[in-house]
Amino acid sequence: WLMKAEPDSRIVKGKDVKFSVDDFESVKTTPWEGVRNAEARNLMKEMKVGDKVLFYHSNCKNPGAPSFPVQVSKEAYPDYTAWDASHPYFDPKTDKENPKWYMVDLTFVRRAPHFVPLSLLRNIAASSEVPEEVSYIGEEGVSAIKGMALVTRGRLSVQRVEEGTWTVIEKLAERGGW
Repeated sequence: WLMKAEPDSRIVKGKDVKFSVDDFESVKTTPWEGVRNAEARNLMKEMKVGDKVLFYHSNCKNPGAPSFPVQVSKEAYPDYTAWDASHPYFDPKTDKENPKWYMVDLTFVRRAPHFVPLSLLRNIAASSEVPEEVSYIGEEGVSAIKGMALVTRGRLSVQRVEEGTWTVIEKLAERGGW
């Protein structure tokens, strides 16, 4: 899985919705609240305890993955922030008896030795051959990145990451070299 958060301050309804790798490392475990997209919600409902997640900084100067991996520590349950009128992601169309939105709990595992920037992934995806600086991912790695939802669809805040793609991102996070 890949889940996005905004590492820079952004005020919504008077509250800062930023959540960076520093914040994550500090709290260790957090509910992944405020997702208000049906497709992303449905993906979270598929997650199982122990599933690995690529934590991703989005909507910032240098988007990318600073933490690899984090883990699902609690499966989907109703997102109670949707019922709180003071919460930035309040939704008046949902209620406790018929919840529309769900969240999972995620637990921080560790920072990636090397930040994997979106610009690198886009560069790899646009290449007709394996970029020299990441030759260790091979042609299969380039193919996996080209098919990654983050590169092909971008905007969704919760995404599947195929096993082959996960392995490539893991190599990039461990070895760096760009």
